Amino acid sequence: MNIDGSKNKGYYLKKSEKTSILERSQIPMEQMRSSAAQVIVSIIPIVGIVMGSVVVFFYLLWNHKRRTLLIKAGQYQRPEFDLLSFSLLTGLLLTTVGLAMTVFLAIALGVNFGLLGGIIPLAVGIGLLTYYGIRRGDRPS
Repeated sequence: MNIDGSKNKGYYLKKSEKTSILERSQIPMEQMRSSAAQVIVSIIPIVGIVMGSVVVFFYLLWNHKRRTLLIKAGQYQRPEFDLLSFSLLTGLLLTTVGLAMTVFLAIALGVNFGLLGGIIPLAVGIGLLTYYGIRRGDRPS
């Protein structure tokens, strides 16, 4: 015997049994999604990820070709990267986001493992700000 009380095995139900099962279900017909809608909802993120990957791939490819041509022409200048400014900006952003998430999660969920979602960026931000503070004193005027 099946869960619904019928003696049929597997998926082979008569039409009258299918309608009685649907009538007994607790989900109204207005709330049930069609199979086409479920397929569309499933495909949208996949297409977005694929298209994003294609865009990133071509950006990297064209940037590589541009640099290669600049190097062959002898016009390539390596861009300078200011690590102190980067660590200050990233540290401030991570600290403020981590602090806001920690406070929100502590209020919403209490003290549990979910709180790590705010504590980890907070700790990384504080570490970057500490690095900035230490290295700033070493910088020549």
